[in-house]
Amino acid sequence: MASQSANSEGAELGRFLRARRTQTNPEHVGLTVGAGIRRTPGLRREELATLAGISIDYYVRLERGKETRPSPAVLDSLARALHMDDQEHQHLRELAARAARYAPEPPPAPSRTVRPHLKLLLESLRPNPAYVISRSMDMLAWNPGGLALYAGLEDWPTKHRNLARYLFLHPAARDLFGDWDRQITGCVARLRAVAGTAPDAPDLTNLVGELLLKSPDFARLWERYEVTGRKPAQKTFQHPRVGTVTLTSQSMQLEGTLGQRIGVYTADPGTPDHDAMLLLDMTVPVAAPHQEIPHTSP
Repeated sequence: MASQSANSEGAELGRFLRARRTQTNPEHVGLTVGAGIRRTPGLRREELATLAGISIDYYVRLERGKETRPSPAVLDSLARALHMDDQEHQHLRELAARAARYAPEPPPAPSRTVRPHLKLLLESLRPNPAYVISRSMDMLAWNPGGLALYAGLEDWPTKHRNLARYLFLHPAARDLFGDWDRQITGCVARLRAVAGTAPDAPDLTNLVGELLLKSPDFARLWERYEVTGRKPAQKTFQHPRVGTVTLTSQSMQLEGTLGQRIGVYTADPGTPDHDAMLLLDMTVPVAAPHQEIPHTSP
């Protein structure tokens, strides 16, 4: 069991390094490329090893998941050579830490239960759309606007209400977001960051497996292995009930939970966006906020 865990974590570290290597332009890191045809996309393994100051054999072992205990200095050298940003660098460290841990048992599945006081919090946030999601982006609880904001999501059975699944598989998602391409890119990057540190977790592998099978767009973005954090941002919704509405989003980790987050959308009072938010809150049945999802595989 321990050996299988180590191999899995080491393989995830290798996948991330390979993705970053093959997507790094040689000119971007100061290498001069000759006139001949390069059969390898991005950097060659030997080029990256040289830039990082490590042996080619050692780097190959890292990428193949055979070496699971790279030193902090090696990780920092690879991050510099690949021009990783802070989030990518931190993700690399987290993958390496897990690869070296040799956990004898997989971590327990996170609870899907939303505490009662959090449901009350969702109600108190009305008319601001708000919801609680799991680390795999399942909708666990919501207030009326939190569900209604994602047009058509309420038509799905409760156990299938997942924001990643919605973005890629619901026919209304492309119409809801004018910047759908940017939304799905950020969605996959966030899932990649979470799944990279828990590659065998059933809640993540089930969702990823489904989307890889059903969505070519998801499969293409998943292969790129980009990771990113969550940032406050404005989102514009082309909503069939209330028209165009631009809201500011904020996502926060919930204390005492494994991966649960609360998402909230706001608008300045007195603005057309706030009026649309009020209207959206009033168009949903009052019973919507207290739903809870049983643990059922899709």
